[in-house]
Amino acid sequence: MQKFLWLKTAGAAAAITLAAATAAQATPAPAGAVDAAAVVTLRYDDSRAVGWESAIAAGVASWNANVDNVELVEAAPGTRAEIVIVATSGWPQAYLGPVRPGGQVRVELGSQAVSQGYNKTRIAAHELGHSLGLPDTKPGPCSQLMSGSSAGTSCTNAVPNLTEQARVESFYANRLTAPVPAGGRTLVDAH
Repeated sequence: MQKFLWLKTAGAAAAITLAAATAAQATPAPAGAVDAAAVVTLRYDDSRAVGWESAIAAGVASWNANVDNVELVEAAPGTRAEIVIVATSGWPQAYLGPVRPGGQVRVELGSQAVSQGYNKTRIAAHELGHSLGLPDTKPGPCSQLMSGSSAGTSCTNAVPNLTEQARVESFYANRLTAPVPAGGRTLVDAH
């Protein structure tokens, strides 16, 4: 009986020690961190955007690095995507979101802007910004991604500024329960 009591006491002490050690090693979430369950995942399909793959990948990476509660991921072949990206011969244009999971918007990456000297990565990131709910802010400086073509052909900035980041974060806050801006229109990014 004493052996059993000793094992029971030793086991309880080990469990308490393990729990205390685990709690001591736990690190608090950084300020502003978003719970993984609160992240909205949106899939994109760029299979019809031949020649734009690296620009799209860089634009997606820019958004993923700069917003916390929405993540853009490439859709598996044959699956439905919320953002359909196609290459066209015209001016870039996109449907104004914010797109919802299960919804769908179209982004057209137009070669006419590239032939006039605009940066492909900036174009891709800008058009993705429309899908995430941001309208144009023209005219505007190069530091505003959504200023688009009004920043000029020398502008290569593909990173949303803090205001643009905060707006996208607010559109996707609380798993999309926040009010959304007026959508339903295609924005043509010609100047």
